[in-house]
Amino acid sequence: MKECVELVAREKLLEESQEALNARKEASLREGTNMIGSADAGIYIRSLYKRENVLYLIARTAKKKALLAIADQAVNFAFTGTSETHAGLSYQVVELTKENAPALHALFPFTKPVSLRDRRTTIGMGDRLGKATAGHIRAARKYQVAPVLAQQSIRELDFTDRDFAEVVADASFAVFEEGYEEGYGADGDHLKNFEAIDTALAEHMPMVTLDLTEVMKPDVADWAENKVEDAFNRLPDEFRDRVKRDFFDASFRCGEHTITIPTSEAKLCAVMYGPALDFSEKVNRHVKKKTNDTYDLEISIDETTTPTLPEHHVFIARELQERGVMVNSLAPRFVGEFQKAIDYIGDIDEFERQFAVHCAIAREFGGYKISVHSGSDKFSVYPAVGKHTGHRLHLKTAGTSWLESIRVIARKAPDLYRTMHTKAIQFFPEALKYYRITADIETIPAPESVPDEKLESLLEIAECRQLLHVSYGGLLSDPAVRSDFFATLHREEESYYNIIEAHFDKHISLLGVPRKKQARKAG
Repeated sequence: MKECVELVAREKLLEESQEALNARKEASLREGTNMIGSADAGIYIRSLYKRENVLYLIARTAKKKALLAIADQAVNFAFTGTSETHAGLSYQVVELTKENAPALHALFPFTKPVSLRDRRTTIGMGDRLGKATAGHIRAARKYQVAPVLAQQSIRELDFTDRDFAEVVADASFAVFEEGYEEGYGADGDHLKNFEAIDTALAEHMPMVTLDLTEVMKPDVADWAENKVEDAFNRLPDEFRDRVKRDFFDASFRCGEHTITIPTSEAKLCAVMYGPALDFSEKVNRHVKKKTNDTYDLEISIDETTTPTLPEHHVFIARELQERGVMVNSLAPRFVGEFQKAIDYIGDIDEFERQFAVHCAIAREFGGYKISVHSGSDKFSVYPAVGKHTGHRLHLKTAGTSWLESIRVIARKAPDLYRTMHTKAIQFFPEALKYYRITADIETIPAPESVPDEKLESLLEIAECRQLLHVSYGGLLSDPAVRSDFFATLHREEESYYNIIEAHFDKHISLLGVPRKKQARKAG
């Protein structure tokens, strides 16, 4: 990092005021460049901040990135660790780790995740690698949208050998690198128990996506009527009486739609969803207390094999409202297929008709956001999603940023891509235990038969996208892949950022989210 310290001295950055540094940042946004120096010894312009005569910035060499704290005299730096001197300057090299994230948050509060409850349009930008955030920010800052930059499920943490603290730290340092001060979210995704919830909250993740899979009873839908009746009669008196009062042969006007719940369906919903609603109520109280009421609770009922009926959505929404659960967003299971990594499968017109009803229900029962899970690359339905939500929505993406990293590999390291593709085929059977997809990978051309300049075209084949999407755990843990993969991403970082930015531009623009009239000033 000494070359980067020399660069600070040559540029006389310590002599500049924060206003002058801000002017550099504004110019970098206009010109689309964020580097002083080179990829082998460079400084990220938008990370230039001064606090009490100390200059803070993110720097890079050919091998690594770090935060530098630099002063023209000996000082007590905010981060723990030893300081050094070079080129007449005192400096400290701060590794971009979870251990150093709390000090970053204290010094620069904008780098810490916040609740996005009051933001109309939010987009979950899951990053399995901790390397895509700058590209996410570059796309998000153009639009009236709030990004959830730290988002991982327990499953993804297990497969990538990360933890929530690392996920938040990676996002925090990237936010600092980009000088992004508009606020971002962090989502403990698909959490199913209090232990996982508390682990996420402890690492400053204010969004909890509560997965109700294990407390719902979907098999009730196949029960005989007398069995449902017996189970309903065993429910707690207060709940049973409320179901009778509020739902038996009741009609609900939701916008232009009238939804009627027959008595038999009301009993079925009570038995099917009762335990899940009890659990949601307990979780809401718990998270509210833990966060001092600064949290975003998402209710997920999408992990089922059949679409969520409007009658069931009404039942759930009305009950959550009755119980005082602060629902920020709710994810139904929509008609059609929302498979990983590819566009929507199904009748788009029918999807739009049913989606409009779900949006009307959300508006009627509290105005929560409709959340679209497995939302990556569902380009054909985005216009309808944007239209019927009025952009009051949460779109959740995850593996698409990982796939775009493989696009970089295909372009810049073709031999490594072929190795990854071949190994993905080996890992695929195990991956299918955790992901539901229908890809027939036998139809994918062998990568050995594809010339270097056309390798990237494999990533436009749905079957190939799904193969690579679900096999990430095996690939990232494979010693023949891991080090070369991350070294290539570091070397080709700007290419990766540009690819991610363009990819999310497509997502957000197809939703019809308004562009900002003018980017906010950094600093």
